[in-house]
Amino acid sequence: MGLTIDSVLQDVPVRLGAELFAALLADYPRPNFRVRLWDGNSLGSDHPRFTVVVKHPGALRQMFFAPTELTLGEAYIFDDLDIEGDIEAASALADYLSPQGLPALEQSLQVSRALQHLPLPRSRRTEQRRATLLGLPHSKDRDRQAIRFHYDLPPQFFALWLDSRMLYSCAYFASREESDLDAAQYRKLDYICRKLRLRRGDRLLDIGCGWGGLLAHAITHYGAQALGITLSVPQAEVARQRIRDSGHGERGRVEVCDYRDLEIDQPFDKIVSVGMFEHVGEAQLPEYFSRAWRLLRPGGRFLNTGISASASYQRQGPSFVNRYVFPDGELVPLSTSLGAAEECGFEIRDVESLREHYALTLHHWVQRLEAHAEQARSITDETTYRIWRLYMAASAHGFRSARLNLYQLLLAKPLNGESGMPLTRADWYRV
Repeated sequence: MGLTIDSVLQDVPVRLGAELFAALLADYPRPNFRVRLWDGNSLGSDHPRFTVVVKHPGALRQMFFAPTELTLGEAYIFDDLDIEGDIEAASALADYLSPQGLPALEQSLQVSRALQHLPLPRSRRTEQRRATLLGLPHSKDRDRQAIRFHYDLPPQFFALWLDSRMLYSCAYFASREESDLDAAQYRKLDYICRKLRLRRGDRLLDIGCGWGGLLAHAITHYGAQALGITLSVPQAEVARQRIRDSGHGERGRVEVCDYRDLEIDQPFDKIVSVGMFEHVGEAQLPEYFSRAWRLLRPGGRFLNTGISASASYQRQGPSFVNRYVFPDGELVPLSTSLGAAEECGFEIRDVESLREHYALTLHHWVQRLEAHAEQARSITDETTYRIWRLYMAASAHGFRSARLNLYQLLLAKPLNGESGMPLTRADWYRV
């Protein structure tokens, strides 16, 4: 990129900081940003998409002595630096910096010299915000802790940036230019119900039902008899109210329940799980799919949507998302998920990638969160706002760059070899 310094810098930390950025970003291919140091001096593009604001000299040593996704993320959420402008574009810069790590920095005498002469970082109590879970990973009690860490923020916080139904999962857009998030989320709900071939009177189970948007849609528009389960008490309360508000409260109910503990009198006709799969864990996949198999009647169908990471995606050091957003979350390769489903007896009827749709969804969420920044801070706090802004922007970049993907699987439980499926998908795409 060839960053240049605006003026002759006499202050040693400022000069070293400028030299550090100039050396780190000398070969960066996107000259679309600016760096502003704590004294107001800046370097970079005259027409930036975003500006990295470094608040104090110790931040540079904190970030770059051994740069990882975690150290860069913590520098932002604890206000060692700020990002003005397009934070999704800034995620590409973070990608460029974080894989380098200490060995690459040691190859540059200029960078090493600058780091050694910069002040030590200021102390901060990161453990107060990190997830601290007790018990074995993916045990029932620990999963409950993980879910509540992520979801038990005030519902008003989520309502600021989600659509009117509070659907915290990928929308389904008619075009890349579509700007109506509510319409895209409604289209997603209807698409799921059509994929399941949901019919009036069908018994439907929603594993990880969130705030009840899909339940209410299936009950109201398809006449389903629906049960939703979640591990989050605030989500369950909102979902129950949404079902009552639908005017068809007798058709649906919501329980705070682990899928492994669900007991039923008769099997379900259809099962759906959207956005919960990342919490299951690879070691628990046989239990997850076998439980769904037992809960589903022969001839029934199971639609599962989950995020997957590309095989080439290797994290450098601890994960920011696991520490501050989704503790114990696992992104399982698609091949692993399909194999586990087949081992339990499911027939795989359809696999659809919704990667571009999730990038668009997250872009909308980031913009809506930023538009309500002051309200978000008043409902939660500054650090929470920064965690969620960064997490969703980085995720949008991950889907856009194909490091992340979202797969929707349609699985069937055949009855005497009959899947009950039509020969074509034409009914999925009816207007």
